[in-house]
Amino acid sequence: MADPSQVRSFYAGKNFFITGGTGFVGLCLIEKILRCIPDAGKIYLLMRSKKGKEIADRLQEFPKNPVFEKLLESNSADIFKKLIPIAGDVGEENLGLSPQDRQTIIDNVNVVIHSAATLDFQESLRPTVNINLLGTRRVMQLCKDAKNLKVMIHVSSAYVNSYLTEAHEKVYEAPEDPEKVISLVGTLNDEALLEVEPKLLKSHPNTYTFTKHLAEHEVVKCADLFPCTIVRPTMIVAAWKEPIPGWTCSKVGPQGFLMGAAKGVVRRLPLAKENVADYIPVDVVVNQLLVAGWEAANSRSGLTVYHCSSSTCHPFTWTMLDDTVNSMLHKYPLKSAVWYPHLKFVPSLLMFRISAIFVHFFPALLLDLMLRMTGGRPILIRLHKNVWNSLNRLERFIFSEWKFHNPNTLELATKLNQTDKELFFIDISKLYWVEYFKTLHLGVRRYLNKEKESSLPAARKKDMVLLLFHVIWQLFIMGLVWYIFACFTGLTLAHSAWIAPIIYILFTFL
Repeated sequence: MADPSQVRSFYAGKNFFITGGTGFVGLCLIEKILRCIPDAGKIYLLMRSKKGKEIADRLQEFPKNPVFEKLLESNSADIFKKLIPIAGDVGEENLGLSPQDRQTIIDNVNVVIHSAATLDFQESLRPTVNINLLGTRRVMQLCKDAKNLKVMIHVSSAYVNSYLTEAHEKVYEAPEDPEKVISLVGTLNDEALLEVEPKLLKSHPNTYTFTKHLAEHEVVKCADLFPCTIVRPTMIVAAWKEPIPGWTCSKVGPQGFLMGAAKGVVRRLPLAKENVADYIPVDVVVNQLLVAGWEAANSRSGLTVYHCSSSTCHPFTWTMLDDTVNSMLHKYPLKSAVWYPHLKFVPSLLMFRISAIFVHFFPALLLDLMLRMTGGRPILIRLHKNVWNSLNRLERFIFSEWKFHNPNTLELATKLNQTDKELFFIDISKLYWVEYFKTLHLGVRRYLNKEKESSLPAARKKDMVLLLFHVIWQLFIMGLVWYIFACFTGLTLAHSAWIAPIIYILFTFL
């Protein structure tokens, strides 16, 4: 007879308070609790009105989200009655809670999972300090006031230490005094704050990693007051096993560029394909949050930091997909593709920018012109301009390689009994990356590009048509360059025919 789940038993009857519950990780976390911890108590969700919708209306949309499909196969929609929306915002004083809601949380909550953050790498210091640093401080203050708190789980990021090439599972010294940073944000105007920003950030590449690093120290301050743990995921990608293999609602990282590649609009990608890219599936992250919380509450051995990562224990490099990524795009094409898909990795930003002129901007001009003529909204040039402008800020992440050592995570996996190893799996040693990325691509196709499996036959026919147009376009461009060369040199087309294979080789190289 299998041992009962220790993790499930711990969370039985416990009430949760979750920030960031409507995000990628948050939705998967809520689904996991509802499906795998049926005896859990209420789940209080900090939510704010968005796009004119009140929090109650936003909550009503939850059952429609594909992430809950598996849950609803064995449960009625009544299971969502466990979700209690709480009006508030981590960016407001006291989390924007009404006195009544705050007291409800203080009286009833046993488990706090803080996942809310601003993830914008381009954001200025003021909003990131308010949300990432002060938001965490506000959550920790609420935890201090809670009457029966069992554990606090803080969702950080492995990239808080991205100024290091190798990072370990510990809280590193703060890059700056948090009180000084908060004071400057509160007193300086935007122009003055922008001027001092580089001095404050020091080796940090952006305000996101800087403020998330400072936020960890807010958790450290409370580590002696109640059980706390910090989980640092790396780049979070689509689900590996559950609730549905390939499920995602995030356009960050490989999901975003595979979405664009399948459409045919992203054709070149600046990438050091030999470098280890640290990806971790969202279901593994969610499981580790719950397992880390269970361990922290039971061990009471001080603050433990976990890297939820793959770079040192099960590394992935894009060379693994070098020969399969394009065959995957054509085996499972999109009916909504606008150009023949062909993704190629380029090893430098300079090479990417040169290539992008020919394979991104020229086709985008043509397609945007066609959209204008047919009454559509031209968006492709704007999209590629945004990518172009963001590359300098992202270069460090594109071409750098990190090692996030995770012995605490590996040890944590050994503490699970067999039931919990299956129910709350955090061991990725059996994840086969090539097969996983096929699943991820299908997930992107279904959940981001909104195309069902039934559309595949029509999509494959369109793929052949797009191939024909792609070949014609290439012949046109090469012929045009050949003609311009002949005119410039005074040679006839026949006498300058030798340039044709050179043009073809150069075009292929780009």
